Amino acid sequence: MTVLAGFTPTEAGLLVVDAARAEAQRRRSPLLILNSATGSACADRGLATAADLHRLREHVAEAGIDAEVRQITQAVTASESLIHTAEEISAEIVVIGLRQRTRTGKFLMGSVAQDVLLHAPCDVLALRLPF
Repeated sequence: MTVLAGFTPTEAGLLVVDAARAEAQRRRSPLLILNSATGSACADRGLATAADLHRLREHVAEAGIDAEVRQITQAVTASESLIHTAEEISAEIVVIGLRQRTRTGKFLMGSVAQDVLLHAPCDVLALRLPF
């Protein structure tokens, strides 16, 4: 069984990775970190650059844990990518971050967290982020 973390190239994204790393160590499970985006850079700020992914790998390696990092650049939605990957790898738990959004923002953009919480095939650890 694997711990799956959703990653965005932000400070909040690194907090999610740190929580997932701790969860993987506690469970003695492999860690898979997933960055997914729709492919439209102007519409999707969640797409990590090659430099972001390099820093992410270094960040995880500093903790002495082996992690696989995947990126999906042509996702329909980030939530679908997380759910599909969780099914594909038989994830034990999915780790995501929650951020405050307005009702209008939720209506217009949808809620990745809500979709993952409702449709993931396993438990979900949702972190309330301070940003």
